[in-house]
Amino acid sequence: MTRIALGIAYNGASFHGWQYQTPGLSTIQDSVQLSLSKVANHPVSVTCAGRTDSGVHATNQVIHFDTHAVRKPDAWVLGSNANLPGSISVNWAREVPMQFDARHSAVSRRYIYIVVNNRIRSGLMSEMATREHRPLDAALMHEAAQALLGENDFSSFRAANCQSKTAMRNIHHIRIERSGELVVFDIEANAFLHHMVRNIAGVILDIGAGDKPVSWAGQLLSLRDRTRASVTAPPNGLYLIQVDYPDYGELPKGPQLPHFLGNLPIN
Repeated sequence: MTRIALGIAYNGASFHGWQYQTPGLSTIQDSVQLSLSKVANHPVSVTCAGRTDSGVHATNQVIHFDTHAVRKPDAWVLGSNANLPGSISVNWAREVPMQFDARHSAVSRRYIYIVVNNRIRSGLMSEMATREHRPLDAALMHEAAQALLGENDFSSFRAANCQSKTAMRNIHHIRIERSGELVVFDIEANAFLHHMVRNIAGVILDIGAGDKPVSWAGQLLSLRDRTRASVTAPPNGLYLIQVDYPDYGELPKGPQLPHFLGNLPIN
């Protein structure tokens, strides 16, 4: 038996999230498993680094699966892509040790959240970014977000149906900057609670629009009360761009950005 890791990119707009659900609901996991099963010539079950919600995208989701089929890395990549819908692609494949786990071996996940700050909606960007019609002060947003750094109880930023046993998470960095009409959140943590990034974005957007003071993000963190915070920001601006595995140096490293962010200084 061999364990294979893959890097997956997808446009999540037409899917009911990553995780397989009831028959008839289109999920990314279901499409990936079906395509890999054809290449392996046996049923394949995959584990992912981060289970993204409906409408959320990824440029470098990491998964693993076990197989007794003998295939070269290119065969997994090209064979899978031949059987996947156009909105999902396999970027790379690597054989990894059996102790590797796409979810539990990861030490950090990194997301970006893209906002088009324009009072006029874009027909071209509606699936790929969230529009905010209120003028935003990105410098104030960045300042406010720094109150969330480090290991904290993020109860004010978790979904009501979040199944995690603890609300403790460690945010390594959170940066917010503007490039033209785009305002981009860049956030990395050891792990995230359900809807955590989108709930943070909702709060920071209200601060950037001047509806709340800069100190509000830190106050909410201390309150540990989700009902006191803003609404959850929409999913369509959220991208999983990087998962780090320091013990597995053979895996590709570094963030992978959507093409339309190519000139943005994100390292």
